[in-house]
Amino acid sequence: MEKNKPKIGFKFTEYIEPHKEPFDRFFEIFKEVITYTSGDIDEALDWLAHLDKEYKLSTDDYNLDDFIEDLKKRGYIKDDDDPNQEGGMVITAKTERAIRKNALNQIFGKLKKAGRGNHKTNHIGAGAEQSGEFRNYSFGDALSQIAITESIKNAQINHGLDEFKLGEQDLVVNETHHQAQMSTVLMIDISHSMILYGEDRITPAKKVAMALVELIRTRYPKDTIDILVFGNDAWPIKVKDLPYLQVGPYHTNTVAGIQLALDLLRRKKNTNKQIFMITDGKPSCLNLPNGEYYQNSFGLDPTITDKCYNMARQARKLQIPITTFMIARDEYLMEFVEKFTKENRGKAFYTGLRGLGEMIFEDYETNRKKRING
Repeated sequence: MEKNKPKIGFKFTEYIEPHKEPFDRFFEIFKEVITYTSGDIDEALDWLAHLDKEYKLSTDDYNLDDFIEDLKKRGYIKDDDDPNQEGGMVITAKTERAIRKNALNQIFGKLKKAGRGNHKTNHIGAGAEQSGEFRNYSFGDALSQIAITESIKNAQINHGLDEFKLGEQDLVVNETHHQAQMSTVLMIDISHSMILYGEDRITPAKKVAMALVELIRTRYPKDTIDILVFGNDAWPIKVKDLPYLQVGPYHTNTVAGIQLALDLLRRKKNTNKQIFMITDGKPSCLNLPNGEYYQNSFGLDPTITDKCYNMARQARKLQIPITTFMIARDEYLMEFVEKFTKENRGKAFYTGLRGLGEMIFEDYETNRKKRING
């Protein structure tokens, strides 16, 4: 053996992008468009037809008609059996799951290990849940924590294959977090401002909600998530309703939303609870005892904001933090959110639509890995 011959532990080959079947090419776009059209298949297919014409998605062997036929055969769309509707097609539960998974891959798949600012405060400790990260082995670590595959990789890199050996300096262990079940309520603003000013804000909010649901169901099945929407009133929605969610001609009744969120969380037995609120506007509506509304769209009305601050304090007494994701940067609105957050001792993020998903996912992972009650 030559003394100066380099010792290589890994060999790399050229990456070749996997071939996509014609159906898969169409389906990737279909999942995006059907979310944007709130489940309207006819509108979604019209969009696909325009995109096909512009970007030549069809081939001589496979066109949009073939794709529609495959959607039916594979169980992604079906005939509408609603007697009040005049025929047509609707998406199935299979498509709803595919949309949620697509949203999860888009948002969660982009997250990086580095935190986004100073809000990343994970508490590392002795627990049963692996964090997906590693650290060097230290004397006293349990043998069951050793990450065998990663340790062997280190040995190959450090010593090569010709003189393979596994030493203490090669060992790494799985980092763990304290286990803590989390109950979350996600509040989504569906007031009219969510589609004003030429910006679609409701579609990204829907995507975040679907992705968060999919994350919890697949990665944290013991956690719970409830979703509610708030406009003039607040009401809970089911996961299957998310693709069809639309903005209404509503004001913003933040108080009703928080009241409902607290009611939902009071029913949960576990101690770790939180509220995520996605909104882009100021609170402008209250329920009155006579069943009517008090509404004011001009500026910040103390009658309304004082009720919001009171709800923030109620949540604090119940040890339920509220994290507000504000899709607006108006100075007077930021002042309101800052005071609201201070009353609750929660958190607030002022974000554009592009960073919304990443911020919510990072914050969710952060919060569930720490014990709220110490």
